[in-house]
Amino acid sequence: MKPLTLVMALLGTGSAFAAAPNFVFFITDDISPADLGIYGNRKVHTPNLDRIARKGLVFDNAYLTISSCSPSRCSIITGRYPHNTGAPELHLPLPSGQRTFVQELREAGYHTLLSGKNHMAKPDQLGFAMASDSGPSGSENWIRHLRERPKDQPFFFWFASHDAHHPFQQNAQAPIYDPADVPVPPMLADGPLTRRELANYYHEVSRTDTYAGRIIDELERQGILDSTYFIYCSDNGRPFPRCKTYLYDSGIRTPLLVVGPRVATGRTKSLVSSIDFSATILDLADIPIPETVQGASFRTTLSDPTYSHRDVAFAERNWHVFQLHERAVRSGKWLYIRNWWPARHNVSGESASFRFGAVRELWELAAQGELSPGQALLTVTPQPPELLFDVEADPFQMVNLAGETNHSDTLRRMRLLVEQWIEETGDSVPANPTPDRQPLHQSDQQAKIRRGDLPGADKGAERINRPGPIRTDH
Repeated sequence: MKPLTLVMALLGTGSAFAAAPNFVFFITDDISPADLGIYGNRKVHTPNLDRIARKGLVFDNAYLTISSCSPSRCSIITGRYPHNTGAPELHLPLPSGQRTFVQELREAGYHTLLSGKNHMAKPDQLGFAMASDSGPSGSENWIRHLRERPKDQPFFFWFASHDAHHPFQQNAQAPIYDPADVPVPPMLADGPLTRRELANYYHEVSRTDTYAGRIIDELERQGILDSTYFIYCSDNGRPFPRCKTYLYDSGIRTPLLVVGPRVATGRTKSLVSSIDFSATILDLADIPIPETVQGASFRTTLSDPTYSHRDVAFAERNWHVFQLHERAVRSGKWLYIRNWWPARHNVSGESASFRFGAVRELWELAAQGELSPGQALLTVTPQPPELLFDVEADPFQMVNLAGETNHSDTLRRMRLLVEQWIEETGDSVPANPTPDRQPLHQSDQQAKIRRGDLPGADKGAERINRPGPIRTDH
């Protein structure tokens, strides 16, 4: 019997639930931290998140396990690396045998609900008692759910917006941006097509802020804000070239804002991984963490921002419209990326398809020699097999240090960390990988994807629970 369920049986429903915290898990779609005011952006309007951040803790070094929609969500909800979930590639459903932290919450007596984007599996399989969706934001039902929830149960709400995912749709819930006035991230081409696309994207970024503010206001109105954890994050980086699907910070780093009981206010530089979200939420609910969870709780960091529960964070890049196989580790100020298929173009749909204006503009300007080497890198072959970046000195990861002799010791150390993680978690390079879905610059949305071998399948990775390194000796 689960702890909360046991207390219910002994003391009665009301007594048991009085001490149980609530959770609102707000996961956005395709948003990078640099697009929010709480991370220094002064052009994109996110006043509600600015206000909410004053009540809680902002994480400056939160990293995803993959920068690809469905694999990222499946990783978060299981607390497992993508190759260990059985769903490491885009559009693969989570296998029914995988355990989710939402199932643990529901069995312990929580009212669980998913509203907005799913992209994982059937809601009941994931542990949700209810599910709903709406458009264009996916956020339109959230306040109603908060008001109509059962009042005799603690709740966990997985609120998943469609913002800010292509195709962008404008409405009255956020500002309309002038393309001439929007900030252009340095890895993109600064041209009219890119600016127009960014203006539409930033509208949807701001729309997530609108709904974040409404959630906090409703929790305050109901008098339950002090007993509710509010978590704001994203599944991957902005849907633009060299961002979404990539293992640079523009793709793999996530915004993370947490407000709740005994959560400190301010900022933390402590390293966390999205694989840790499940363990942390269960820990905060005082529910045992299943052995299938590979992540580790950062509960202590929430009350002590100087505490770091991990020294390394790993990430992977698998098939996402095109064949990809890269692995990465972040440790201290260093980011290391290894590419197993350097002869291939290093692209996904959001960096290759000419139906996106920013993609067309970048490739055309690259062909004309009008981009910096860092901006143009994804358009050339072969690719570097290894990348090493000093993230503090080079925040946009434009200068590869892997070939410099004075960084050879760091390169070797980071390479060994990735190799150890691969070995311990049962990762592998597919011998017969899933083929590209479409030609390089086309948008051939095939009805059926012919899957190949999945990374880790030959090693039985779905059944492996070892997490790989978390702490290092230095």
